Amino acid sequence: MSLSPHRSHTALRPAALWIATACLAGCVSPAPDAAAQVLIFGEQHDQPDQQRQVADTVRLLAAQGQLGAVVIEMAEQGRSSLGQPLDAQDVSVQTALAWAGWPWEVYGPVVMAAVRAGVPVLGGNLARARLIEAAADDSLDARLEQPQRERIAEAVRRGHCGLLPQAQEPAMVRIQIARDLAMAQTVHEALGRFPGRQVLLLTGAQHASLDRGVPVHLARLDARRQVRVVMFGPPDDNLRADELRPAETTLQPDPCAAFATRLRSKPSAASSVAADGGAPMAQPPGVAPR
Repeated sequence: MSLSPHRSHTALRPAALWIATACLAGCVSPAPDAAAQVLIFGEQHDQPDQQRQVADTVRLLAAQGQLGAVVIEMAEQGRSSLGQPLDAQDVSVQTALAWAGWPWEVYGPVVMAAVRAGVPVLGGNLARARLIEAAADDSLDARLEQPQRERIAEAVRRGHCGLLPQAQEPAMVRIQIARDLAMAQTVHEALGRFPGRQVLLLTGAQHASLDRGVPVHLARLDARRQVRVVMFGPPDDNLRADELRPAETTLQPDPCAAFATRLRSKPSAASSVAADGGAPMAQPPGVAPR
């Protein structure tokens, strides 16, 4: 789940053009913050250079002996690569993680960089079987203040191209909160399991945002942990991060145009997408855009 489609699927704006120009010679991933116990990378799911940079960071931290675990949004909580040998085949790792829906060619290098270094990869996302339960759980509303929930709701509206029925917004916000909680709990448990080492979380930028995402729930689990949030691209008023890194921009088709066409031919599409907890983007089911 992550940001609005309107940044990533329109023509390059001046800021994005600057990033593309800056990266023509190849973006080099900066050295990570060694002081942070948790490194959260908030990425845009359809921008491969961002995942490439995260894979580079995984290799660097692992080579330095600093990395205890990699937690990913792209696998469900309870799944892991533990027990996989250093030379494991991709298909074996995919099976261990119950990989489904997410493009392996994009995220596989991140996962396999950890596996090759002997670093466990842990699924952090809420299980799909719990989506309906989360959508109806109004106790999740109390996990965030109303302004924080409204920022999530606005992202949900943008992520669904303004076409999501208003009555379904509270359920979608609860699903987002539940997913953030699941990832925060997984990171927290990994810190206890691998003391003295960093834990890296790869997730969509909305989940990573300092003002309402995983960092908020992590702070409540253990306020002593030092967390650093890294995102990519130009500043976005709707997101909060400690660091922005340049990345190459890959232009994508406008998902809202395709979704509008789908709605015209099948008006129930908005309800079916919302019920699945997802968005009209070319994303895995249950994934809102960055």
